[in-house]
Amino acid sequence: MTEHTVEFVGTGETIEVSETETILTAAIREGVAQEYSCRVGMCLACSAEIVDGDVTQPAARGLTDEEAEDYALTCMARPESDLELERGKYPPSIETDATAGNTAAADD
Repeated sequence: MTEHTVEFVGTGETIEVSETETILTAAIREGVAQEYSCRVGMCLACSAEIVDGDVTQPAARGLTDEEAEDYALTCMARPESDLELERGKYPPSIETDATAGNTAAADD
């Protein structure tokens, strides 16, 4: 079983993650305070920007194909290489969705 090192940029936290487990599962096991909610790839609470490395996350339904190249949903993502992730970084679609309802109010 191959393991990869996952470093959380700016926190000094590094964990070992098997190719067969999710990053979130390993983070919880290692006591890393990774934010999450639904654990099924929809809510984006566990999102992290991929600074370096590769993941596979075929069940990450909350991301567009383009976003999945730059962001990992740690509840679904499995490492394919050593990784550097920046937690608390969310894909552009979450910002668009969050502000879309406020656009009309701002125009009033």
